[in-house]
Amino acid sequence: MKIFQLREHTKEELSQKKHELEEELFNLKLRKMTKQLDNPLKLRNLKRDIARINTILNEDEKGIRRLAGESEVKKARPSSAKKE
Repeated sequence: MKIFQLREHTKEELSQKKHELEEELFNLKLRKMTKQLDNPLKLRNLKRDIARINTILNEDEKGIRRLAGESEVKKARPSSAKKE
């Protein structure tokens, strides 16, 4: 999953997606322990997707970058008065 695709989602959608990925990661870890895991690279990809979602959620929380669907509050800039 690419980060620009994730940025198009809302906070609730990202939280839901993160929860789904964490459940899938847990199931894959169990399958790995029982030697039934077909593709071990899927573990790494899931961990990276979860990290991407965490990064996006932290950016939104800290105000670095806003998520899609959220209204931004714009501060009014004072106009500079020119002296003539």
